[in-house]
Amino acid sequence: MAVAVRVIPCLDVDAGRVVKGVNFESLRDAGDPVELAHRYDNAGADELTFLDVTASSGNRETTFDVVRRTAEEVFIPLCVGGGVRGVAEVDKLLRFGADKAAINTAAVARPEVIDEITRHFGSQVLVLSVDARRTRPGSKPTPSGFEVTTHGGRTGTGIDAIEWAKEAADRGVGEILLNSIDADGTKDGFDLEMIRMVRAAVKVPLIASGGAGEPAHFPPAVAAGADAVLAASIFHWGPNDMMHQVKDAIRNAGFEVR
Repeated sequence: MAVAVRVIPCLDVDAGRVVKGVNFESLRDAGDPVELAHRYDNAGADELTFLDVTASSGNRETTFDVVRRTAEEVFIPLCVGGGVRGVAEVDKLLRFGADKAAINTAAVARPEVIDEITRHFGSQVLVLSVDARRTRPGSKPTPSGFEVTTHGGRTGTGIDAIEWAKEAADRGVGEILLNSIDADGTKDGFDLEMIRMVRAAVKVPLIASGGAGEPAHFPPAVAAGADAVLAASIFHWGPNDMMHQVKDAIRNAGFEVR
């Protein structure tokens, strides 16, 4: 029996405020993270993802006080990422109320940190956030045509996104959050090709992110292999019943949804 699809609003946080942009740039204010978290919990979200989008690029820790206040307002799983560098940060996030930690930049720099965190806390606590884009003209090509980026999508690595997802899964990461930088904020739909390629390479749960603009965009992502679908803009600025619209669209396409 297939596991029910999860629908996850994403809170991209910068300086204590929720922000959203296009292709990880031109960020604009979307509100208070605690208020939005409370709203999405009441609306029927299955989980929440909280990403401090400038923690790694600014070489600082996640804003733990905002994490604590957010965790106090929600009764669904909370995943927090941004500035997670190792066991110490994960431990602190869990003590401040997070259920899972997402790691990106630090894992690319030193993949062994995945082994260390999962050995200490278990695989279920760690989510690998993969910020991937299609390789740029003139840059070093990758086997899949998709490249991993770090520092909130600001730095290309030349690392193949599909191979990196597979390595992380082999090292024991519990889930993979696959963010399409090319689709991010465009509202043109998920990058289905990238989802299919990662799904074929890994068996761990896969969260698809980037590009959702309407409820009809979600079922194709699930059909491509996503176990969960994550979005921001459509929930921040959509109608109050958007969560129900998205779940209805997935359910009406023949998939079980929570």
